[in-house]
Amino acid sequence: MKIELNNAGRRFNQEWIFRNFTYQFNPGEKYAVLGPNGSGKSTLLSVVMGSLSPSEGSIAYSNTKPVPVESFYQHISFAAPYLDLIEEFTLQETIQFHFKFKPFHEGMDLDSVLHRLGMAKAQDKALKYFSSGMKQRTKLVLACCSDTPVLLLDEPTSNLDVQGVDWYQELIQDFTENRLVVVCSNQEIEYAFCKHTIQVNDYK
Repeated sequence: MKIELNNAGRRFNQEWIFRNFTYQFNPGEKYAVLGPNGSGKSTLLSVVMGSLSPSEGSIAYSNTKPVPVESFYQHISFAAPYLDLIEEFTLQETIQFHFKFKPFHEGMDLDSVLHRLGMAKAQDKALKYFSSGMKQRTKLVLACCSDTPVLLLDEPTSNLDVQGVDWYQELIQDFTENRLVVVCSNQEIEYAFCKHTIQVNDYK
């Protein structure tokens, strides 16, 4: 999957968050979008994933042929601390629901996802009783263990303790080969594996 932006910009009211962004995200490559809090990393990621339209410029997706923006969601997995989960679902129901829409990564199934999470004992507990760290782990494992060519992560280690950060890095090592990965971050532990870096403040 290839993502191409040409002179793309996004503004809210009269304020430009970024503009003149021309860039190509290539299949299998790893990218870090960097900048301080409030610099527009999440906004740029929302434009890249098609949930926000650019205020100017264009964006195009292609696999072996062009992919319409309204179909791009089928090709991506996404995790962010602000992404909502269905609080009334149990962990097991959450996993089952998610994988009705996305195929499992090769070698994964419900039991192996639970094992990967290390939360099998909580499989029948509603998510509203989970800690913020448990919820973040759940979001990350759903995204990483889905068989999609594009993986998008926004501040992936938010709410994770030291053990959780180590767990995240193992997840990255095991589930990002041959995938286009974009990480929005200002912490090197989250994006050290990325070959390419983009400074949002360069596009103000």
